[in-house]
This record gives sequence, structure tokens and C-alpha cells, in this order.
Amino acid sequence: MGRQFRLMADADPSLLLKGDTPLLVDEWQVAPELWDAIRNELDNRNELGQFLLTGSSVPPDRGRIMHSGAGRFSRFVMRPMSLFESGESNGEVSLSAMFDGYDGISGRSDMGLPEYAEAICRGGWPQTIGRDIRVGLRLVRSFCEQLVESDMEKMLHVAHDPERVRKLLRAYARVVSTPAQTPAILKAMRDADDGTMGRNTIHDYLNALRSLFIIEELPCWHPDFRSRVTLMTTDKRHFVDPSIGCAFLSLSPKNVLDDLNGMGCLFESLAVRDLRVYAEALEGRVFQYRDKSGLEADAVMHLDDGRYALFEMKLFSEDNIEEGARHLKAITANLDMSKMRGGPSFLAVVTGTNFAYRRTDGVYVIPLSCLRP
Repeated sequence: MGRQFRLMADADPSLLLKGDTPLLVDEWQVAPELWDAIRNELDNRNELGQFLLTGSSVPPDRGRIMHSGAGRFSRFVMRPMSLFESGESNGEVSLSAMFDGYDGISGRSDMGLPEYAEAICRGGWPQTIGRDIRVGLRLVRSFCEQLVESDMEKMLHVAHDPERVRKLLRAYARVVSTPAQTPAILKAMRDADDGTMGRNTIHDYLNALRSLFIIEELPCWHPDFRSRVTLMTTDKRHFVDPSIGCAFLSLSPKNVLDDLNGMGCLFESLAVRDLRVYAEALEGRVFQYRDKSGLEADAVMHLDDGRYALFEMKLFSEDNIEEGARHLKAITANLDMSKMRGGPSFLAVVTGTNFAYRRTDGVYVIPLSCLRP
């Protein structure tokens, strides 16, 4: 929002709200008095879909907002782009169709491991799509530096140590796609020759990073049913986009390809990012399942109408795909279906391989770059 518009917002914000609808107001938090002006305008018009308010994750000055907006505003998280949105997924496999019972899926992906490595490091940021990978990496690292140097202080409202934030985020990146608790993050920081940050500081920093939509843990799935085993409760660690972790670890696509075990964790995080986007389009949410017997599903997509599907992420290899399918079938066998709407709509192993198909046991194998909502 330019200086002229901010001056208008201070003088008479209603002047900025005239024009064809829906009217987009970008970076509205720079002039938070617009919030109450729009609230009043909505009451006067008594119509839906009048304004779109977009802005950064740094919050506005709440002292300049008089009304909560309850009943007038709906909030949406603007996530990084999925592979389908960036044009890298061909969308030959529809999750919506699979939830509706369609079982004749097929598809072929042209993405290989090098392309996935680039997608992981470049991320789903609109500014990086279609650019040379070196430019994309610089843009992501520039965003991360702004986060460390400026945005964290605005969120914490106190001075912070940028180098400590960097070390924390590097430690967090090393445990991505795992249910690591705070002691494990502390250990990762000690392994990096920094054992000076206490738990309370880590919790404050992590809460700020959540509020900035930098990290977003994947919660455990606890629907209204009984399992034959005890369920675990620790969330899995994820960034909102895997490129953030890569930036703090200074990883390039070549570095990622040189460590396929580590790439498997990053691929899982990439898949979780996309499944979250697709779930919101289908009016659902994404969780993860783990129990004390050692069984886990990397993702559970649970729709608001009660339907659900279980996913395992396996980058490549028939042995890994077989293991993932076995885990998904074992989890289903442990669920007490009398407490559920029924069994899962489908089971799927999401891969970095090339072909989408249905196995003889009913489990689907789907390349991530074939998926769409």
C-alpha cells in the first residue's frame, strides 16, 4: 500500500472502498483502520463477497482495530502453491473422484528425482515458479533472511538474536517430517555447537514462527473411534513449505539428491504441503496417524462429511512402496469400524515414481505430480 493510500486511509478510509466488487485491499494491515471501515461498509451494504483483504503474516496494530469482525469476515490461509497450481502436476488423478468411489485411476508423471529436488528447494512461491533455479534459491533465501532479521522482532515485540533464530531453524530443519519434541531440537542445536538456548526461549520462538506461518506441525488424527492399540499424540514437524528448511540448511537440488534418505523426509514434507492445499479445496483437513505398535500413516485426509483416506509417502523403490501399502492395510485392520462411518474411502502410497495404478490389494500408488483436488 503506497503512501498516498495510507494518507487516504487516515483521513477517510471509506474513500478507498468505492468501486467494483469484489474489491481487493492488499497489505491492509499497514492501515488497520480499514478493518473497522470495511466492517461498517458491510453492515450498510448487507451483501456477501464485497472485499478481499490480503496481507503479510505480521499482525497489524490491534489497538487500532475496534471490532473482531465476527460474522463479517471469513479467514483463509494463503498457502504456497501446490505442484498442481504451479503446473508441475498434470492432475491426472483426482482426489475428489477417488473419495466419490472412482477406482479406475491411471496416470503417468514426467517428473523424476532431479525435478522433485528442484521443487523441494525452490518451493511453491509464485515469484520462484518458472525461474532459473539459481534465481529461485536466492529469492527463498532472501525471504528467510527478512524473516530472521525483521519479521521475528515484529512478532515477538522484543529484541531477538537473529543468529539464534537461524540455529533454531537449522535444528528444526534436521527433524522435519518426524515427531521430534523440544529436547530433540535442543539436542540438534547442541550438535551444532549451540547449547545455550533454553526451553522457554525455544517455545517463544516456535510460537512466533507458527504465527508467521513459517512452521506448521501436522497434528495426530483422533476421530471418534476406538483403535485396538494406543495412539501417539506428538505432532510431526513441518515447515509450511520445505524450501524454508532447505534455505536454512543451505541445500541445493544437488545436495538433496546426494542424500536420498534425507530427500525422503523432504519429499514427505512436500507431499504434506500439497495434500493440505487439496484438502482445503475439498473442505477437509490433513492429520497423521501413529500408534504404539509402530504403525503410521504419514497423512490422513479427513473431510468435513466424515470420509477419510490414509496416505504413506515413499519417494521411490518397490520395496518401500510395498512397506507403505502393508502399513496402511495394518492400520485399517486395527480400526474399530463400528465407531466410524465406515472404512477409509481409499488407501494410497504417494511416490516420486512415474505411474499411477491400483494394486491387486486395492492400495493405490500415485505419483505426487499426478495429483489434484
